[in-house]
Amino acid sequence: MNRASETARKTRETQVRVEWKLDGEGSYHISTGIPFFNHMLELFARHGFFDLTIEAKGDIDIDYHHTIEDTGITLGKALREALPAFEGIRRYGHSVLPMDESLCMVAIDMSGRPCLVWNGDTGGKLGSFDGEVVKEFFQGFVNEARVTLHVNLLYGENLHHRIEAIFKGFGRALREAVATDEKVKGALSTKGIL
Repeated sequence: MNRASETARKTRETQVRVEWKLDGEGSYHISTGIPFFNHMLELFARHGFFDLTIEAKGDIDIDYHHTIEDTGITLGKALREALPAFEGIRRYGHSVLPMDESLCMVAIDMSGRPCLVWNGDTGGKLGSFDGEVVKEFFQGFVNEARVTLHVNLLYGENLHHRIEAIFKGFGRALREAVATDEKVKGALSTKGIL
């Protein structure tokens, strides 16, 4: 089974290309023009053991919102293309992840139903990076991948650590959810499909 995809999204505001191999080793090449965002996506790939290439160009002279949101959308599309029916996988994944003084709980259900539950403060600035756009990345991902994602940032003082805990936890939870399971025939649902 080829659990990989290559997809792109082009708008008047952005151009995003994603290559994603779910059964990877955690290698990555990330280029979004936004250094802190690159770092977070690298952490996601490494902790999820995904081989991931993301090349994004956007109107970052205005702000980072469009590039970050469209990267989430394109990543969600890539996941859906790599696992079109969510068959033969564990379906659920979770992580409780500490990053120094910050603690984040992430849970995901490959449900076929887009839902983001977001509890936690990522507001504030890290240089020119506006932490509020982190939620927009995940909303874009959830909508396009059609998954349910709960992000609960329980506490933390340092904004970098809070956001890093989210991305690492997301990688680990998703790795668990997309893991193959020989006991699962088709989709893990009494409906038979997701």
